Amino acid sequence: MQEEDSLSKGIYKSYPRRESSFTTYAEPQDSIPYGDIMSEKITEQAHKLYSKEIMTKKYIDEYDKTGKKQRILLIDVNCKESSTGKIVYDLYRSLKENGREAYICYGRGERLKEDNIYKFGLDWETWIHAGLARITGYNACFSPFSTKRLIKKIEEIRPDVIHIHELHAYFVNIKPLLEYIKTKNIPLLWTFHCEYMYTGKCGYAGKCLRFQQECGNCPAVKEYPKSLIFDKTKKMLKNKRELLCDLNFAIITPSQWLADRVKMTFLKDKEIRIIYNGVDTSIFRPTDTKELKKKLRIPDEYKIALAVAPNIMSERKGGKWVLKLAELTKDMKITYILVGGGRIPDNIPSNVIFVGEIKKQDLLAQYYSLADIFLLFSSKETYSMTCAEALCCGTPIVGFKCGAPETVFKNVSAEFLEYGDLDGVKRVIMKQIE
Repeated sequence: MQEEDSLSKGIYKSYPRRESSFTTYAEPQDSIPYGDIMSEKITEQAHKLYSKEIMTKKYIDEYDKTGKKQRILLIDVNCKESSTGKIVYDLYRSLKENGREAYICYGRGERLKEDNIYKFGLDWETWIHAGLARITGYNACFSPFSTKRLIKKIEEIRPDVIHIHELHAYFVNIKPLLEYIKTKNIPLLWTFHCEYMYTGKCGYAGKCLRFQQECGNCPAVKEYPKSLIFDKTKKMLKNKRELLCDLNFAIITPSQWLADRVKMTFLKDKEIRIIYNGVDTSIFRPTDTKELKKKLRIPDEYKIALAVAPNIMSERKGGKWVLKLAELTKDMKITYILVGGGRIPDNIPSNVIFVGEIKKQDLLAQYYSLADIFLLFSSKETYSMTCAEALCCGTPIVGFKCGAPETVFKNVSAEFLEYGDLDGVKRVIMKQIE
């Protein structure tokens, strides 16, 4: 496509080239051998597949299917922060550049003072909602004042199409919102970034397939969104089925894996299409990292492995595997950097650096560019924005199979092994540092 070609012309020569001797263990038809490719080649491929420009073009095609839609309202839990918040904000800016009238309504986070961006969620009500969810076992069915504020804003905007992203996280009552959209017959597009809307409550159901029937007796009832006492997953799934089955909307997923999961549910007859989440490639691209490496006091001859996640040490994000890998390779000239929030464990290996959460996107891009390899040790992912960001910065990936990433990124310098196979990961890294 013309848009894709324009992204790959003349934007890599000004950046330092990083040789890579990384050898893939995947079958040749599944990925490009790292030993035969430079960092800028990885970047070029990633920018063609995972840029916000490509994402925006595909979403505009969706908006315009029944006639050109000029006024687009994006709804999400966040704006400009978190993976979906960044996606929504990048899409908003790209739509405006395209000449569309774009708006964002979001529920949580810092209040942004930008045109057409509106925080409807009331923080005090979010805290009450979270508390009631823990006590009653129900979630996404409180926050009456925040929900009324959102509906009032929709009436003011009068959008040609509403594009929903995430509605969990204790900030909105889903039922009156969707009933209002249904009554007004507003064209609706919904991007599923997780599994929440077709399960009793789980964003990541893992191996559990109870959502295909009726949920109940949930093995993850005390995980987010948690209930401390009651299991209401059977009732919540029933409510979702009644609410969504006759709602006219199209579903977008960021991966084939998630699309296939949707097809296993009561939503299988809805229109389901795939659009990869987009990265701001003006930020996520190879950058000079000499000063950063010096600041971190990492010797020039050392290789760097990087892991990034919002809560890096959580069970799902797998920070513990990075620490185990660091122990296995403590005699090698390699430094492990972990970026993300959460408590730092005691007695971490000496070859590990905990950076903490990074909100500045240009600084995060420097860390991706600094790394010789990016590690993904999650137990479950429906896409993985961190993988897309790493590849756009020219950094290859090795990790565990965890759902979507092994299908989304298989052709762009990424290898995924069976979950927990640290020996395999170690072999891949040894190839990298030879």
